[in-house]
Order: sequence, then C-alpha cells, then structure tokens
Amino acid sequence: MRILASILWQRLDLEGHDGCLLGETEDGRTLKGHALFVHDAGPCGLAYEVDCDLSWRTRRARVDGFCGMREMHYQIERLADGQWLLNGASQAEVAGLVDVDLGFTPATNLLAIRRLELGDGMAAPAPAAYLAFPELRLSRLEQTYRRLDDSRYAYAAPVYGYDAVLTVSPAGFVLDYPGLWRSAT
Repeated sequence: MRILASILWQRLDLEGHDGCLLGETEDGRTLKGHALFVHDAGPCGLAYEVDCDLSWRTRRARVDGFCGMREMHYQIERLADGQWLLNGASQAEVAGLVDVDLGFTPATNLLAIRRLELGDGMAAPAPAAYLAFPELRLSRLEQTYRRLDDSRYAYAAPVYGYDAVLTVSPAGFVLDYPGLWRSAT
C-alpha cells in the first residue's frame, strides 16, 4: 500500500482523538485509523479500516476495539449485487447504497467527497450505510454535499439536524467539522 495522506483529529464534543491514513493499492483505496475517546460507558478505542475500489465505492470495512467494558468486532461487506452484510447478517435497510459511514469518525466523509467529484456549486445526495455509535448497527443515513469551492462543502444530515460547512484538505479529509471534529495537524 502506498500512503497518500494522513491526519490527526481532535474531537470537540467529547474528549478524544482520531488518527487516520489514506492509502492506495493496485485495485483501490484504503482508510485505516484509530479513534480514542471517552463515551458514557467509559474509554473507547476503535480501530477501523475501510476498503474501496478505484471509484471510491466501499467494498468492506471492519471495526475492532472496546468501549467501556465491552469488546467490539464488526465486519461489514458490500456485495456485488448491492446487498450489505454486518457480521454475516444481511442488512436490507441499506441495500443498494455505495458508501459506508462510520459514525464515530470523520474519516468516512472522505469517501463521498472523493466519489462524487462535484464541481463548484454542484450538489448531490449521498445516502450511506451508517454504522451508528454506540449501538453499532447499520442504518440508512440521508445526507447531502454541495461543493462551495476547492476546500469547502455544505453538508447536511437532516435526521441529526446537522447542517454546516465542512472544510476539507486536498486529499478529501475533513479539516473542520463544526462542533464535532477539528484537524490537530
């Protein structure tokens, strides 16, 4: 794997950090990271990896770690027919979606930003298979991105009442996720 970029985020709504690197392989792209933060259940440490094809479509993801006294091991797979599996179980609610969104990290916003390749002023819906935290289940997350310029996107996730302008790096990592995350590097 060839490393393309890396980032360290500071969490703003809770104590925590997340470090992630973006890599390229012969047949796709990879995000690898580790989020460390405090949650109601105590300290959490979650290692994650997302594998995408050359068009930034998610193929698989994994999350391993702990939150409080609970260990977590999740395998996510998007099959060629558009079906999703979570630890081998079919996830009908997210069938047909292309992106995974891991709810405990800003890393996966990069996937839709890179895949959509929006021009300035263009907007697109980007519903994702959302791994909610702390319950860690897949559900459909309706979200939209509108590119404002080279480094800013208007982002909305109506189910959470979230509507903000995200500042992004040339690699596509979110640098400023208002109220939630900020780049520490």
